[in-house]
Amino acid sequence: MTHEIAFEMAVSSVRFGRGVTREVGMDLADLGARNVLVLTDPVLRNMSPVQIVLESLEKNGIAATVYDRVRVEPTDESFLDAIEFAKDGDYDAIVAVGGGSTIDTAKAVNLYTTYPPDNFLDYVNPPIGKGLPVPGPLKPLIAIPTTAGTGSETTGVSIFDLIKMHAKTGIASRRLKPTLGLLDPENTRTMPSQVAASSGLDILSHAVESFTALPFSERPLPDRPLVRPAYQGSNPISDVWSLQALRMVAKYLVRAVEDPSDDEARANMLLAASYAGVGFGNAGVHLPHGMSYPVSGNVKSYRIPGYTADHPLIPHGFSVILNAPAVFRYTASANPARHLEAAEALGVDVSRCQAADAGRILSERITWFMQRLKTPNGLREVGYTSSDIPALVEGTLPQHRVTKLSPRPAGTEDLAKLFEESL
Repeated sequence: MTHEIAFEMAVSSVRFGRGVTREVGMDLADLGARNVLVLTDPVLRNMSPVQIVLESLEKNGIAATVYDRVRVEPTDESFLDAIEFAKDGDYDAIVAVGGGSTIDTAKAVNLYTTYPPDNFLDYVNPPIGKGLPVPGPLKPLIAIPTTAGTGSETTGVSIFDLIKMHAKTGIASRRLKPTLGLLDPENTRTMPSQVAASSGLDILSHAVESFTALPFSERPLPDRPLVRPAYQGSNPISDVWSLQALRMVAKYLVRAVEDPSDDEARANMLLAASYAGVGFGNAGVHLPHGMSYPVSGNVKSYRIPGYTADHPLIPHGFSVILNAPAVFRYTASANPARHLEAAEALGVDVSRCQAADAGRILSERITWFMQRLKTPNGLREVGYTSSDIPALVEGTLPQHRVTKLSPRPAGTEDLAKLFEESL
């Protein structure tokens, strides 16, 4: 096997500042847009971020149609509903106002209305779908996040629950990246504390996973540059962004959750989400995310305060972080120094730590954040038992896009043990 010789850094443009939401109309007018589709969810539809967007579009003479049926934790069915809504609208640009669910839905709408495939799964990551490359450029997409977590405004990844599989999967291409992300701290002011906690822990895991991922140079060399994956493995540029995101999480996450009026902390967590997004959007994530997809997809009846979804829901950040301590204890032996460096960025004094203790030290630090932020205490608290482990393993195994980036390979028995530890 010939190993990879290169990595590629692809990033979205972002603009950060209080009030930048009001600039969206000017940006789209400068891009020549005249007929825009605005995607959001039912809760945000009547809140100020959406109203400010619509006022800005109107002020700049741009027609706008609102689609407000985005599902929190979207599914293939909710994607298809949005695609069907959009396909006959002759829209020349898209605006996404919301969390990762909305931005990911907008990416799918952009792709499927610009280059309709023969089958919905044609663009979906293999082995679940065919993983066909995006044929060409997409319409302008401006992403306006209202949560500080997914970093979806910086990535070329669109994630959804495939209902028949009871697990998340997704579509990955650099061409899915938004044209511009408008990072406006005013838009996270009303974020409920549990949403802030879950989304903040997602940032934490994004950054640790991308920093500890399999190095890019250990992946196979692609046949041609076009098929080089969006998730390439850890690399020297992603490392810079991931470590800085961890430092920001260490300083601001607890403050932002416990005191929503702390403007400095909220603003820095919004930035941290994008920092981590640049990191993992190029390096990738690994086992905590791969294992989280069936945890989300097999949810039975769990609901959490602060989320207004009309269906059972394990928030994405929680589904990821519940597996993380067990995973990093497992992967640390592949590269103890990196695991210790991640723990140091999260505020641990590692000057006297031994390599053999790296996994324990990092997992204990992550557990400290989970306890401080009142995260559910293990998979059991969100409705799982040992009898569910085979289904959780089955839902993890096809997630090659991320599981193959684990620095230490994990087979069926390994995954079962990790889920058991996470109960």
